[in-house]
Amino acid sequence: MSEVAATGISVLLVDDHPIVRQGYRRVLESQGDLHVVAEADNAADAYGAFKAHAPDVVVLDISMPGASGLEAIRNIRARSPRARILVFTMHNEAVLVKAAFSAGASGFVTKSSEPSAVVNAIRSVARGERAMSDDIAHVLAEDSLSPTGSVLDQLGEREIEILRQFAGGATTEQIATHLNLSVKTVQNYHYLIKTKTGARTDAQLVRLAASCGLTRI
Repeated sequence: MSEVAATGISVLLVDDHPIVRQGYRRVLESQGDLHVVAEADNAADAYGAFKAHAPDVVVLDISMPGASGLEAIRNIRARSPRARILVFTMHNEAVLVKAAFSAGASGFVTKSSEPSAVVNAIRSVARGERAMSDDIAHVLAEDSLSPTGSVLDQLGEREIEILRQFAGGATTEQIATHLNLSVKTVQNYHYLIKTKTGARTDAQLVRLAASCGLTRI
């Protein structure tokens, strides 16, 4: 990935909602210094678009069909450790924010933020800085003051992703396909997640995921 050019910042937009992509393409390109060079609506296509266009900043959602933005972050950063990625999502749960930063995100902004917050975050991330919307900074501050934290703090970002998909109704085989893992590996992760969280049943896992904002029931 090249340094940010003097002519502007190239952006890859990743979101499974075309209307969201269209709206923010207009917002970004109205700035003059931000140029959307590609779009994608899933993690696999995001990785392909990153390889093809080498954008200065990737702006992506966490929630997408199949593999989530967390997996996209992992794959992109594995290819390019210096990749600059801004998460732009409706989610503001501390566990997901921390998982995104752990996976390699450079910033995290919620969709409830003003468009100017997204624009400023992209510029900050392009400069190599960390960026967060005000609500995310508040969420992380509150989380840091919690004496116990979340039980999901014990899980790595890959485990968080598998739990998210499992709680959302995906089968072991589907998760294996989404994440390019063997069924046996997914089963092993499933066992480790139960062990780390203390969940005895799959129903308890789903309730735990819902309580932490990973899914809705």
